[in-house]
Amino acid sequence: MALAQKFIVADDHPLFRAALTQALANVAEKTEIVEADSMDATMSVVTQHLDADLILLDLHMPGAHGFSGLIQLRGQVPDIPVVVVSGSEEASVVRRAIDYGASGFIPKSSSLEVIGQAIREVLDGEVWLPPAMANALGESDEEETRFAEAIASLTPQQFRVLNMLNEGLLNKQIAYDLNVSEATIKAHVTAILRKLGVHSRTQAVIAAQRLEIEPKKVEKES
Repeated sequence: MALAQKFIVADDHPLFRAALTQALANVAEKTEIVEADSMDATMSVVTQHLDADLILLDLHMPGAHGFSGLIQLRGQVPDIPVVVVSGSEEASVVRRAIDYGASGFIPKSSSLEVIGQAIREVLDGEVWLPPAMANALGESDEEETRFAEAIASLTPQQFRVLNMLNEGLLNKQIAYDLNVSEATIKAHVTAILRKLGVHSRTQAVIAAQRLEIEPKKVEKES
């Protein structure tokens, strides 16, 4: 009897999770599918299913900031391939996803047949890209790769602190929200600066903003 292949489907839209589940059913004879609808839920189920064959990840999920979810997964479970499934289909987004460790990039506009083909190729050890972009992405960006490695070296708690710094919170506010001492947050900030190779909170925030898929819009004062 063939063993079931295990897939983690991480997307906050139930209808699209259902579509991915249908595509997966066409790929493998037997499947076990674990679903998650936020980044925290994704990290939780991944730690419970380290034997998963593949993770399908939506970049736009609650708790994820741009490419942060992808980088977290690559750092925590480097042996499980991650395929990004996204509505952001610009070549620059696809390129960065690959630089940050994705094993493939499937546009959400793809048919079930194309999604199935992409999954098969990734399971066979290939990197799958939309055919129209496969020859137009250019060489990988070594700086982006090094940055991804630095971000991936952060612990989950350090990553939370970095995201909260990016939101403009002070150490005491972060300590309150995470229910730890302010001294613990200061230690986390020190470790974050060291791992990212920067020297100030401002530089750390600028680094964190590189994870955004689209630059933040600055509102004009009225």
